[in-house]
Order: sequence, then structure tokens, then C-alpha cells
Amino acid sequence: MTSPNNRPEPGSPAVVVAAEHLGLTFGTNDGPVHALSDVNLTINKGEFVSFIGPSGCGKTTFLRTIADLEQPTSGRLLINGMTPQQARETRAYGYVFQAPALYPWRTIEKNVALPLEIMGYSAIEQAQRIKRTMELVNLAGFEKKFPWQLSGGMQQRASIARALAFDADLLLMDEPFGALDEIVRDHLNSELLKLWAATQKTICFVTHSIPEAVYLSTKIVVMSPRPGRVTDIIESTLPLERPLDIRETPEFLAIAARVRDGLRAGHSYEDVV
Repeated sequence: MTSPNNRPEPGSPAVVVAAEHLGLTFGTNDGPVHALSDVNLTINKGEFVSFIGPSGCGKTTFLRTIADLEQPTSGRLLINGMTPQQARETRAYGYVFQAPALYPWRTIEKNVALPLEIMGYSAIEQAQRIKRTMELVNLAGFEKKFPWQLSGGMQQRASIARALAFDADLLLMDEPFGALDEIVRDHLNSELLKLWAATQKTICFVTHSIPEAVYLSTKIVVMSPRPGRVTDIIESTLPLERPLDIRETPEFLAIAARVRDGLRAGHSYEDVV
């Protein structure tokens, strides 16, 4: 079913994430902290959606509400038509954190296998899934290495492999390349686009980088300072195949300028309320 503007309704199978008037307020000893306010957003199957905004604007908090790590205090949030708790219980998503969070005493293959072990996959199926995901992230041959034997970029690729191992349709990525140098980051951005094309996952990606958001995304969600509001939703007009030098094209720069304008508008909005 679709609405008059041709967007799927929240109950449609094509909608992966549907937020309606979503709000989240934390109670603290110093009083309430309003992290999210009246967030309305639809993410459809197969989209690559980046969230960008200043520090503390609620980007990560929104990702955590999808993952049922935080609970909204107002509004409604559905993941594949389910509550976040139901989505978590059915393993509807994989989560890639800012740091790789790999266990140093486990080999890379054993780190990737961890969710599979928890979910009770057989040893044969674990081996098959580890092989497939290690190949997807270009880490074949490093299965027996320990995390400390790999570079930061390779560790983050192992973290992505772990999130992909149980084949959830939704991948949540919380600024996974933020701590890496620009050369490694560019390489992993390109690799992530290839991975997205190969798996057709729906990806929610948090970043502070305007070029990264524009380069990776089919949709860019611009957020204001706390309380986090959506100030703009930008549908990318870039082709799906994106060499790194696309960042020098007028079309790319025009989208980046709109993101920048959205960020400025968010700051202006905060100043007058």
C-alpha cells in the first residue's frame, strides 16, 4: 500500500524503519535532557541512509532506539513493522560500533563467529557464513589472525563481517570510520559501497563528514543540535556507481552545499527557540 505521495505506508514490507513524532528525553540529576524531538522518517528497503549533524544532536541515539538500546518516550517507531524489542529478538539488524570492539583473545574468525555461536548455528553453517562474510569484506586469509595483528581499517572490516554474519537485512553503522585516517577512510568508503551493492542491505550510517555522507548515501538526513530534529532529508541524485573522483563533480558539490545549508539552518533554529 502507498500513500498519495507514493511513499509506502509504515505497514508495507518495503518500509524497514518508520518513525512518527519520535521523541526521547533522558532523566538526569540535573534535569531532563531532550535528545530527540518530533522525528518523522521513513527508510525503505535497500536504501543507504546517512545521518549527519553536530555532536550531541541525537544521531547515535536514534540508531540506538532502532536497536532497542534506548526506548523512546513519545511517538512510534517500527522496524520491519515490528517494535524495536521484537526486531531485536528476531535479530533483524546488525550493529557496527564506532570502535571495532573485537575480543583480543579470539581470532578474527572466532570474533566473526560470536553471534552465530550465541544464535546456535551448527559448526558447519558457522564455517560457511564466516567464509562468505570474510570474502565480502576482503579479509580472506586473515581468519587465524588476532585483532592486534591487524590494522585499524582491517579490524573495522572484521567488525562489519561480524554484523553481516547472521545475514540481517538491516545494518546499523555508528560512525565506523571516524577514527581512521583519510586514505584508509576513502578506501573503506569505496569498499562499503561495493558491499552494499553485493548484499542489497538497508544501511543506516552515522557520520560527521559531509563528503562521506554525500558519497555513500541514497538519502541524507540532516539533524539539528539537541534536541535532535530532522532539518532536511536529501534524496541523492548521484549514480549508484561512484568512483572517488565523483566528489569533484558539480552534482556532488551541489548536494554537499545543501547538506551544509541544512546544518546551518539547524543551528539558526536552535538560536530562536
